[in-house]
Amino acid sequence: MTSFTDLNLSEPLLRALSEEGYTTPTPIQAGAIPHLLEGRDLLGLAQTGTGKTAAFALPILHRLDKNRRPAPPKGARVLVLAPTRELAAQIDASFVAYARHMRLSHTVIFGGVGQGRQVEAMRRGVDVLVAAPGRLLDLVGQGHIDLSRVEVLVLDEADRMLDMGFVRDIRKVVALLPADRQTLLFSATMPKSIADLAAGLLRNPATVEVTPPSTTVERIRQAVMFVDEANKKQATLMLVQSSKVERAVVFTLMKHEANKVAEFLSKNGIAAEAIHGNKSQGARERAMAGFRSGSVKVLVATDIAARGIDVDDVTHVFNYDLPNVPESYVHRIGRTARAGREGWAVSLCDAEQRAWLRDIEREIGKPVPVLKDHPFHSEDAANSTLRPPVLGGGGRGRNNNQRGPQRPNGPRPHGNQTGHGHHQQNAGRGGQRPQNGGHAAGQNNGQRRSNGPHRAA
Repeated sequence: MTSFTDLNLSEPLLRALSEEGYTTPTPIQAGAIPHLLEGRDLLGLAQTGTGKTAAFALPILHRLDKNRRPAPPKGARVLVLAPTRELAAQIDASFVAYARHMRLSHTVIFGGVGQGRQVEAMRRGVDVLVAAPGRLLDLVGQGHIDLSRVEVLVLDEADRMLDMGFVRDIRKVVALLPADRQTLLFSATMPKSIADLAAGLLRNPATVEVTPPSTTVERIRQAVMFVDEANKKQATLMLVQSSKVERAVVFTLMKHEANKVAEFLSKNGIAAEAIHGNKSQGARERAMAGFRSGSVKVLVATDIAARGIDVDDVTHVFNYDLPNVPESYVHRIGRTARAGREGWAVSLCDAEQRAWLRDIEREIGKPVPVLKDHPFHSEDAANSTLRPPVLGGGGRGRNNNQRGPQRPNGPRPHGNQTGHGHHQQNAGRGGQRPQNGGHAAGQNNGQRRSNGPHRAA
């Protein structure tokens, strides 16, 4: 498979891809699209940044183009479930970008904003509904949404949805759908919980797996600095002040820590913004818009808020706190070295988190090189045998960005991109790049979008 034309997609889709200069599908696209065009269920194992959104959006749009019919009142022909509002908005924007030469009604539904526009958008029904499970069930319960005529269901980042405690909501949504449907499940990891969910939802699925974590890790230059907790802010400032750092993401475990780090960097002349679940949708959109445009050099994020930050030219990832789950480390550092570029990932490790570093090194199958030639090196942290506090016990190790408890050695990843700023008549110049999972559509940073049904001409 060498080009998108080989995939036999409809002419409007090929024209949109050609206008953006996209000719070669990524492995997940080349592997998934033929199965999906045949109408098969699919289990896709792929990380963010592999082009998986295009892998399901393109064949779904092909299906809609070849089988045109009115959307059901209060319903949708296609339902995409996503764990966070950022990812939901990003997916919606991608559909807009690829459907620029099609007539497509669509809307995105999530909490944190008023429901009025969302209710109005669903009154006539839409072709594609992208939704976070909680708000979707709220509107179903109020009688504003009817899911009985959904033709295609997509669960994106299913592992993250399970991490966030959405498994019951997912099962409630699925119970409202017709049995005769096409179902797609995408996950970055394959723990038993995902295998069980897939077994219950998918019928004779094709399985496509690409970019295992080790491959992603090997493309990134990694290092760790042993630093006392009291020196972490100064060490982070030193790192981001480097002329080699063009655009960076800094990860913290805690929401309040993200705020403190962003404020500290800003006070010291570094353009920085924090994104996390306690920020308003508008604040998160503004932060992401500034980050994409370059006016914000550093984005300080918690794991859940950062899942899906698909900005190709992130040069560095800095772990202010190490993640409490090894797989999350792989997803964090995957924010850099995208689209064939090189990237750096530097972690700050204090004495309390030393054991987490050992877990991470076991996960990636090699030690992380140590940087000692800096003014904040701590031998105490380097040689610590402390175990971090028990998660959920209220200590410093607790990840308070998650819904529900998480085991220290249990599966998992994290949060997202703010791609909600789009509403264009030309549906999405600058949409997610099919070749690398790229940006959300309509990244003209000052734009606003409504939650009404939009028509992509």
